[in-house]
Amino acid sequence: MEIFIAVLFFAFSTTITPGPNNVMIMSSGMNYGVRASLPHFLGICLGFPLMVLLVGFGFGVVFERFPNLHQLIKILGVIYLFWLAWRIATAEPSPIIKTERKPFSFWQAALFQWVNAKAWVMASGAVAAFTTVDGNLVMEVLAITAAFLLMAFPCVGVWLVFGSLLRKVLKTATMRRIFNITMALILVASLIPVLLELWQYYLAAG
Repeated sequence: MEIFIAVLFFAFSTTITPGPNNVMIMSSGMNYGVRASLPHFLGICLGFPLMVLLVGFGFGVVFERFPNLHQLIKILGVIYLFWLAWRIATAEPSPIIKTERKPFSFWQAALFQWVNAKAWVMASGAVAAFTTVDGNLVMEVLAITAAFLLMAFPCVGVWLVFGSLLRKVLKTATMRRIFNITMALILVASLIPVLLELWQYYLAAG
């Protein structure tokens, strides 16, 4: 029980802090509202715990054996996140003007976890920190997964609701445009540690 409480605190602290998921769901809440963003929200809240479960049951072993594959996924993830930052920055926030752009679907948000660098750090870090050599691995991984599942809804939900409230505060198209560009820049800034890690990896490999 004490371990589970510790995992809950870890899940809360890592899930509530800024990252690609939270920046994107807040931007979605501001641009599209809570109702339209619910599939995106559920995709995060269910997709990430599933990722933790798969990593905990040995999916990460593949990347230990084939580190270049992990680096390739990181590179593709960074490229994808840059594209998402551009999508956020150029999103049309005005509800009057019709646009073909839509918020993330459930499956888009769920699959996004696998190219989200912060999600990899959270998942692998939790499994490494809260599983034991002599313990019941199945129960420990299930407990870690349950902790992230419990924390995801309130933590990610705060960002979604905050974004929706900003929708009412940022009443002019110009203010909403500034918000979108700011969120895009924050998203790009969150990639700096990953870019540095990739740079150091290839320097060492070279």
